Amino acid sequence: MFDFTKRLRLSAAGALLAGTAVLAGVTGQALATTDEQGPAPAAAAHPAAAAQHERKQLTYGLDVSNHQPTHNWNASPAKFGIIKATEGTTFRDKSFARHWQELGKKGIVRGAYHFGHPSNNPIAEADHFLAMVNSQPAKAGDLLVLDLESADGKSVAEVNAWAKAWLSHVKAKTGVTPMFYSGWNFADTYGKGLSQYPLWVAQYSKPKGTVTPPADWKSWTIHQYSDSPIDQNVSVLTPDELRNLGRKAA
Repeated sequence: MFDFTKRLRLSAAGALLAGTAVLAGVTGQALATTDEQGPAPAAAAHPAAAAQHERKQLTYGLDVSNHQPTHNWNASPAKFGIIKATEGTTFRDKSFARHWQELGKKGIVRGAYHFGHPSNNPIAEADHFLAMVNSQPAKAGDLLVLDLESADGKSVAEVNAWAKAWLSHVKAKTGVTPMFYSGWNFADTYGKGLSQYPLWVAQYSKPKGTVTPPADWKSWTIHQYSDSPIDQNVSVLTPDELRNLGRKAA
């Protein structure tokens, strides 16, 4: 997020699929679902792209990192904010504590993400992330996220296994089912078998809220639709529903 290489990847991402994404009521982590009232249009290429009679209002949010160390959350209309905590096995975002505390004061949904590198041990990276997050006061509803955008020269199977190891370790340690973030093309290639983890997908070529789930996800949680002038997102979940995906207690 905000990495130069990511900008190049995501600007090229687009994997345009026919149909538009569907937004419906939420059950568990069900986010954008098909319309069971009738058959999908012939042009729909994915079950989640079927026509829907009513669209659920989208929840607006932002994500930031040390590239925006002084972002003014009080002046922001965002209803959720997700901030970078760590990367790899050594990097700690110096602005994390400030953002975390500001989001806590404002009272909106907050989350922390880790930028993963499959060339490292996934458990070491997960523990590095948890040590950083646990160094700050927690609140019920805090979200945890794996940001995976680079294969680091590893095979599809290796990257997929790495992601599963990181996500399952964090879940075992915290009781929270982490979100999985990536660009659409990367998620479609490396994300098979991860559909139990709520999807936060970046696809700038699609208008906000109209992305179609990649790989074997049947739904998405958050759509990052722009990185200008800052990473902008929408969720099909309400703030309270987002909190239900986070920590159950402080």
